[in-house]
Amino acid sequence: MAEERRKRATEAFYGRRHGKTLRPKQGAALETFLASALIDLRRDPPSDLTSLFADPVESVRLEIGFGGGEHLLGEVARYPQTGFIGVEPFVNGMAKMAAAVEDAGGLPGNLRVYNDDATVLLDWLPAGALAGIDLLYPDPWPKKRHWKRRFVSAVNLDRFARVLKPGAPFRFASDIDTYVDWTLQHCRAHPAFEWCAASAADWRTPYDGWPGTRYEAKAIREGRTPAYLTFRRTSQ
Repeated sequence: MAEERRKRATEAFYGRRHGKTLRPKQGAALETFLASALIDLRRDPPSDLTSLFADPVESVRLEIGFGGGEHLLGEVARYPQTGFIGVEPFVNGMAKMAAAVEDAGGLPGNLRVYNDDATVLLDWLPAGALAGIDLLYPDPWPKKRHWKRRFVSAVNLDRFARVLKPGAPFRFASDIDTYVDWTLQHCRAHPAFEWCAASAADWRTPYDGWPGTRYEAKAIREGRTPAYLTFRRTSQ
């Protein structure tokens, strides 16, 4: 079953998997981290997704492409009764997360990760299992010929709709105006999602508890304005 799910993932929505070669200490920290945090998709998903976590949790959220983990680790600490799954295929990003977890004293009991294509994980998850999805500063694939590789698409919104509980949010942040417009168009065209903004302030204001990220700081320095979009999974 796992192999069939992997074959259904038709596009690579991320770029390179590796950056700078990891130092031995980084590699060891990453190996230790993945040994206890990595979700094994070779097994069938549990009927109750909260059972994936060492600590008792009431609900589960997903962050796709967590980068260095600034936002994800902040949410993990703010919401100890929520389980968080973080997806990051970029090895150096996962290594930064591993180092941060090691520095903080060990793996939080409400955190698990996956280090490959998020679509495979989405297809593995049970229907209606998630209380939220965050897609923050994803690769914008700015060239038109690469737009099909943008993670926001009708097919992936179908995936989101399947795994989100009714009323659960899908949050998207980006500093690339063409990708913001793209996401608005796709989500407003999808019957399972409605945009929650009532005024411009709603998408110009960072999310509650937003820590900022290094990507966002770079965007602001370069004169780009971030947008913070929130969509709600409808009951349809």
